[in-house]
Amino acid sequence: MSTTVIHGEGLGKRYHRGLQVDDGLRHSLEAFLRSPVASLRRKKEETFWALKDVSLQVKEGEVLGLIGRNGAGKTTLLKILSRITRPTTGWAEIHGRVGSLLEVGTGFHPELTGRENTFLSGAILGMGKAEINRKFDEIVAFAELEKFIDTPVKHYSSGMYVRLAFAVAAHLEPEILLVDEVLAVGDIRFQKKCLGKMGDVARAGRTVVLVSHQLNQIRRLCHRVLWIDAGMLRESGPTAEVVGSYEGNARADEIGGEVRPNHGRAQFLRWELLGARNGQPNVLDWEGEVRLNFLARVNQPLRDIHHGIALYNQSREVIWANAVEGLNFEPGVYELTCTLPSLPLRPGVYEWRVSFYDQGEPIDDWDCTPPMLISTQPRAHMRDEFGGVLNIPSEFTNQRLQN
Repeated sequence: MSTTVIHGEGLGKRYHRGLQVDDGLRHSLEAFLRSPVASLRRKKEETFWALKDVSLQVKEGEVLGLIGRNGAGKTTLLKILSRITRPTTGWAEIHGRVGSLLEVGTGFHPELTGRENTFLSGAILGMGKAEINRKFDEIVAFAELEKFIDTPVKHYSSGMYVRLAFAVAAHLEPEILLVDEVLAVGDIRFQKKCLGKMGDVARAGRTVVLVSHQLNQIRRLCHRVLWIDAGMLRESGPTAEVVGSYEGNARADEIGGEVRPNHGRAQFLRWELLGARNGQPNVLDWEGEVRLNFLARVNQPLRDIHHGIALYNQSREVIWANAVEGLNFEPGVYELTCTLPSLPLRPGVYEWRVSFYDQGEPIDDWDCTPPMLISTQPRAHMRDEFGGVLNIPSEFTNQRLQN
């Protein structure tokens, strides 16, 4: 049974903002006498919670992803776990050597050279000089800083700084590695190199907590995900499921609330996946037969009409489509059911579009909301650029035919 190496309960962090300079007791009393309500309201608005009542447990060897919008509280949580910030409420226990890479500049002394900072970081992690020496050449080669390793890091560019910081954090083998969204500073080639190293770290059985807005990176590396929203834990669970919910929520916010019109010859009202689990009728988390139900209201008799259905990805490319001709409806409410043997698509956000047409003239044409989230287990290529569209399991064999 895996040991819990990070345990936090009820973590919260309150900050002060917009504090005015104290003008003294006389001015404070004058402000209160002029407008008591405004004075009290101003006091209430001086604090805000960057993080509130977040609890988590991370097992040894687990790779945990943190996702959420900018300002949601992800970095605050990592700073608490790194002991950079003291929580206002709650507590956290961490068992093991912790290496953190939270932002460019964290942990390095600007006056020291790259070489000196490497040994300093190792010493902070509790590593001996001999142990750091064994890793030193590998660190420098990974960071591609052979010519600048004896230069004070205050002269480094942001890209050079983050290359060395990541190389030190990943190669000095802390038992727990906390990584924030710092890889965006490097170029694309170095980002891919870092992702490969992160994969090596995860496969080596070390514990990693990773913050990233690159959801494909989260899908590729993380066993489990926490979704932080407005400082609070909104959802936690398997990576595909939580990332799918997050993407769907973001897409729904883009679309906005939609009220279908109650006029015209016919309208589609809503859609759902039949047999969906966990009360989420727009989340596909199983493999095998898929049944879709579209509810439509017919207000006037329809004769010999066309019904179309199409599935789109986020790039608005058609993934699948079909049409039925010659349908007749009397006024009423109808369920239109489409059955597919499977939908072996890679996890992500997709949209259905349904329509009624009469001799080429639209009766109703609806981009279904909410979008469909596919949160099945990823089976595609480990590299994003080769992930493709399909998510089909496969088998590989290797047989020697002759000497």
